[in-house]
Amino acid sequence: MDKKIILITGSSRGIGRQIALTLAAQGHIIIANYNKSEEHANNLKQEALRKNQQIDLYKADVSNRDEVKKMIDFIINKYKRIDVLINNAGISSFNLFTDITDEEWNMVLNTNLYSAFCVTQETIPNMIQNKSGCIINMSSIWGIVGSSCESLYSISKAALDAMTKSLAKELGPSNIRVNSIAPGFIDTDMNKNISLDTINSIKDETPLGKIGSTSSIAKCVNWLIEDDFTTGQIISINGGWVIT
Repeated sequence: MDKKIILITGSSRGIGRQIALTLAAQGHIIIANYNKSEEHANNLKQEALRKNQQIDLYKADVSNRDEVKKMIDFIINKYKRIDVLINNAGISSFNLFTDITDEEWNMVLNTNLYSAFCVTQETIPNMIQNKSGCIINMSSIWGIVGSSCESLYSISKAALDAMTKSLAKELGPSNIRVNSIAPGFIDTDMNKNISLDTINSIKDETPLGKIGSTSSIAKCVNWLIEDDFTTGQIISINGGWVIT
């Protein structure tokens, strides 16, 4: 595989961290974006250095247009291009629909949806100029089927999937592929407060009888980067928990 310049947003922990390490191990140059988790970001870079792999860190709030512009300009000035964009930044939300406040609505939509819109919009001119690119949006199974008491999170991910499909059609003529990965239940910090009973129940409902790992998601990302004929797809990695 050719060495690629890859930007991953929200990549200091969880799925983003595993994606960064997996792709760095393939010899790619990774720009790992983070905002508040500086300690986790530094730990990520140190782990890569111990393995003689290259991960650059860039602190930016990806829901802030000015900070995004500066980040994209920095990457293009240093590396001349962005080959792959992985929109991974996101937060969860658990609340009754009737209890969602305007503040919560704005926070979740800004983090999960607007950030992807903003970073993608600032990135694609370079991809269009190069007639090549790969964009991967990290969605969720809840964007496909919805979740009780997680309607706001589900809304944000469903909208992200709609953006994926539309952009795949719009950017295809420029040889830019756009896909979503919609994980099921994955063992990450985001799910650390889930009770053991609930986890066991999910395992029982899953044909493969287990919950997912971040490495499974990273492997799919790696494949989507290598592949040249998949676009506009919502790929759900969920062990058969939901089959549509």
